[in-house]
Formats: sequence, structure tokens, C-alpha cells
Amino acid sequence: MDLALLRTFVTVHRAGSFTRAAALLGLSQPAVTSQIRTLERQLGRPLFLRQARGVTPTTIGDELAHKAAPHLDALVEITETGLDDESSVRTLHLAGPPEFTAERALPALAGLTGEDGQGLTLRTSFGTAEEVLDGLAAGHHDLAITTARPRGALLSATPLCDEEHVLIAAPGRVGPVDTEKRYRTEAATLEGLPVVEVHESLPFVSRYWASVFDSRPAAAGAVIVPDLRAVLACVTAGAGLAVLPRYLCAAALDRGDVVELHRPPVPPLRTYVLVVRTGTLAVPLIARAHDWLLRAAADWC
Repeated sequence: MDLALLRTFVTVHRAGSFTRAAALLGLSQPAVTSQIRTLERQLGRPLFLRQARGVTPTTIGDELAHKAAPHLDALVEITETGLDDESSVRTLHLAGPPEFTAERALPALAGLTGEDGQGLTLRTSFGTAEEVLDGLAAGHHDLAITTARPRGALLSATPLCDEEHVLIAAPGRVGPVDTEKRYRTEAATLEGLPVVEVHESLPFVSRYWASVFDSRPAAAGAVIVPDLRAVLACVTAGAGLAVLPRYLCAAALDRGDVVELHRPPVPPLRTYVLVVRTGTLAVPLIARAHDWLLRAAADWC
């Protein structure tokens, strides 16, 4: 049986679509369709059920994928690692949100580029969850960090860590805080105050208000800037209140540059996941980076 046909089959099985598989393989959609039909003729059984959106594997299709995929992944590992690991220069392509990747992931992976890294080079891309997952699926990245869990079998996700969100402002922005009611500011007290956010839809503030106050924020964005580090800088300067990850503003809170306005019994959380293309954890470079991030994340939570 032609290995190229099996490779195309496994890619379609994981992608759930001829169109997406064609993009991953660098082939035209008719070429992918033709290869799947050829394989189906050789086996004498249908492998996929064609639907309006994508394809669904038949029972025989699932059985074939279960048997063939591990062996194809092993062949990928051989071609990825080469015959002489010690002399080859390896490049890991990482993608994720700019703030978390810069503040958490990159420092954790820095050791892989040193003497123990065996020649590793690291390339990083920033983007939204959708951009990061699309780039990973298309083969532009090896490893992705995101808060959105991928759908389908093409990508595999592993929980990384939880991110606590904190409501903050500059010390004098909302007046003195009553020590007996510290961390219990009511939503009504905050109405009309300017908000610093990453988007006009106020995603962080709206999520916090819905989770903590069971309401919508009665405010508009005073400053909109697509970087949480810039949001912190604006809040510190007195531009308004914001909701930020605790890891990002912990130092500013310790210094007194900003104050925490509310501390609910159960703080809002957002979960990050590590995502790879299914089967690529067989590649030692990707597996090692994946493991380093998981071990580092134990200290982040």
C-alpha cells in the first residue's frame, strides 16, 4: 500500500475535512479527494462519510487510522530528528498570546537554548487564539499556547495552568478603601469610571462583571490598547480601572502602584492549554519543550 495514500488518509482523518487536509499537505483538494478514492478502491470499503461540512470517518476508517497513525508518526519522528541529532540544529516554532508567552513561556524555555539545548533555536509568533490554532494546524508552528480548546482530532490539547483575574485601579482613582470592606467594592461604586481594555467589547471587564457581580459593566472604554502590559501601564498612570491576570500585575500590587478593588471568594479564572498537532509529541524536540512548560507551570498556579 502506498504510504503517501496513508499519509493523506491520516491527515484527512485528523483534520475532518478534505479542504483543510489539502492545505496541510500542500496539495489541491481534488488531489486529496482522488487519493482517498484510490485508497477506498484498494480496500474495497468507504473510509469517510461526506457531509455538508467536512467528513466523518466510517468504522473501518477509524480502525485504519488507529492502526496506521502511530507508524506514520514514527516515520515523521525519524525525518524530523534526522540521523545525527547531536550535530543537527533544531528549531522550535512556538505561538501564543504576547503577554503570557513573553512573561511565562519564553523564560521557561530559555534553558533549552543553552548548552543543554543541543543546538535548539527558538522562533516565536504572537496572535489571537484563532490565529494561533490556525497556524498550528497549517504546520507553521510546532507548539501553541492558547485559552481556546481546539475541536476535532487534528490538534491535541493539554491543560497548562489557570490564570486568576484581578480588578485593579491606581490608588486614588476610586477614593480611599475602607479597611473593614477591603476587597469588597460593589459594582455600583464603579459605575461611570473609565475602563482600560484590550478591545471595545471590554472582554476582560465584561467576563469579570458577569462572574463576580452577575451584571454587565456600566462603563465605556476610555483607553483601548491590544496589549495587557500597556493596559497595566495606563492603569498605573491613573487612566481608569482594568481587569488583569494576577501574574501580570502582582509586582505593581506589591509596590502599591495599583490596588485590588475586589477579591471575590471564587476569583474568575481562565485556563491555558498547550496544543500540538496530534502525533507530533513523538518528535523529541516538541516533547521536550512540552514537558518543560508543564513542569514550569506547576509554579505558576
